[in-house]
Amino acid sequence: MKKVLVIEDDPDISELVRIHLSDLDYQVKVKNNGREGFETANTQDFELIVMDIMLPEMDGVAICQRLRALDNYTPILMLTAKSEEIDKIIGLESGADDYLTKPFKIRELIARVKAIMRRQDVYRASAKAKSKTLQFEELEVSESMRKVILDGKRVELTPKEFDLLLLMAKSPGRSYSRAELLELIWGYDFSGYEHTVNAHINRLRSKIEDDPNHPKFILTTWGVGYRFNDEL
Repeated sequence: MKKVLVIEDDPDISELVRIHLSDLDYQVKVKNNGREGFETANTQDFELIVMDIMLPEMDGVAICQRLRALDNYTPILMLTAKSEEIDKIIGLESGADDYLTKPFKIRELIARVKAIMRRQDVYRASAKAKSKTLQFEELEVSESMRKVILDGKRVELTPKEFDLLLLMAKSPGRSYSRAELLELIWGYDFSGYEHTVNAHINRLRSKIEDDPNHPKFILTTWGVGYRFNDEL
């Protein structure tokens, strides 16, 4: 049974989410305190974390950032009453996988949870299947293992960073617009949040490029977006 952690201080919302996710045969654990939620997320295994941004003791952005810093890449769906564009960008750029603004419809919540779970199932299935390793000089990208090796050392990427790298590395030379990358990688229409792509590309470059200001692998196609170097 898949396990979901819900971190939400509003008891009515947390119970609503718990009931509907339980109806999907998920095992749901609820924490109403940010610090307790972080400790639970960091010490137990979950397929998904659903949490609010505004939480007592530790907010959702801080939880997300600390989990990612500890190499915990459990998918995170943020629920929040905030609807300002900057808040959505901060939530996504802190490492969250999706974002849902309150008040939300249960159908949309369920659809997004199912979409995240499907992606996780695909990742697990692909890890069991044999797949060739993409090799670009000192950079190796293994789709089946979801692993990146640079100069013989493993590079730790977030799920979205790996997805961006893999997508472009499988089609060297093809330019992707920011809007296209949002649709292909995030799976939803985040129109207006192209800065999220820029932030992920910048972090990806900082991890795989010797000089992020003069990248070798992930190149900028001016006026369009980004592409993987097809001359390697």
